[in-house]
Amino acid sequence: MQQDNAQVKYATSILTAGVIVAALGYFVDIYDLLLFSIVRVKSLTSMGYSKEEVSTYGLLLINIQMIGMLIGGVMWGVIGDKKGRLSVLFGSIIIYSIANIANGFAHDVTQYAIWRFIAGFGLAGELGAGITLVAESLPKEKRGYGTMIVALVGVSGAVFAGGVNRFFGDNWRGCYFLGGVLGLALLILRISVYESGIFKGMQEQSVEKGNFLMLFKSGKIFIKYLRCVIVGLPTWFAVGILVTFSPEFASTKLLNIQGKVSGGDAIMYSYAGITLGNFLCGWMSQWLQSRKKAVFYFLLLTAVGFVMYFMAGGKSATYFYTAMVITGIGTGFWAVIITNAAEQFGTNIRATVTTTVPNLIRGSLPIMSICFALLQGSFNKIVSAEILAVFIIILPLIALHYTEETFGKDLNYLENNE
Repeated sequence: MQQDNAQVKYATSILTAGVIVAALGYFVDIYDLLLFSIVRVKSLTSMGYSKEEVSTYGLLLINIQMIGMLIGGVMWGVIGDKKGRLSVLFGSIIIYSIANIANGFAHDVTQYAIWRFIAGFGLAGELGAGITLVAESLPKEKRGYGTMIVALVGVSGAVFAGGVNRFFGDNWRGCYFLGGVLGLALLILRISVYESGIFKGMQEQSVEKGNFLMLFKSGKIFIKYLRCVIVGLPTWFAVGILVTFSPEFASTKLLNIQGKVSGGDAIMYSYAGITLGNFLCGWMSQWLQSRKKAVFYFLLLTAVGFVMYFMAGGKSATYFYTAMVITGIGTGFWAVIITNAAEQFGTNIRATVTTTVPNLIRGSLPIMSICFALLQGSFNKIVSAEILAVFIIILPLIALHYTEETFGKDLNYLENNE
């Protein structure tokens, strides 16, 4: 009986209001973030655009959304360190909820682009502020479990989005309306969440807070920050290019996948894998007591998924989806690398780092897209993606090797420019 009570107490100490709200916030964040990829074809087609325009405008719109997230990541990060983690959680969700409702009324690509940019700007603050709040609120030995729960619940939002897409059918506008309503409903739960005690303690000290330029004033700090970004590149190469444009890859002569491949199903299956991967990687980092070792093993699994994807020539759609599930599990180290980023920097710059790192990773998608397009000037679409995939695996492995191990690190410290 005493053992059962101890287990309940242990679980309760992890499932705090902050963890639950951060997890649900990330759930809505991922739902809205991936929704465009899911309804891309049907939404642009319903607006009267041709198949070629759907592909061209689709890439443009997802890049605009990511640019919005890149800018928003810096803004929300600075606000999080200057005004508090909760201010970001409230402000960001209001903006992206309203933007997604408005997106449901878009009737051309210009309106679509405006609201995707604003939604991206709002979405940029959710994950970083949530992870920072959880990391600072939980005991260091339980920190990994807390962020694992946030990621596990959060990424399942993509699976939910896939199900909602099927439920609404051709009514893609309804998918956007639902996302906005879910976000606004979440604001009620946020009232019960308290600010980080570590942040409150820092507020009483005379120290520079939320200065984004601090990350560039010291070579040591900048390199440390850059490594955090590079390690995460495979996650958005997989989602932003391989999964989002899987219907186009599947129809090429080199792959010629047997059976229909839809973007919505590809996102749903991929994120089912990512959901499982976030649980497994988070658990492994706790079991191994090492963030680095867990990420290393999952980077190797990501490489296996890439190989399966590119060797799918002539195989069934089921095999192709399976390759995306494996890739999804491999890229499920997302929460661990964001947690690692939070643990590497002091309280006065932590929210800025934890908010900008995931958004720089997401914001790297336009750069990867440009590289992909340039490679297609000399190679076909599949070979171009394969070349890019090799670099996307090798660079993170090198960056990870030089990354600091932060498992169990005390976070109650400040960052300086030395």
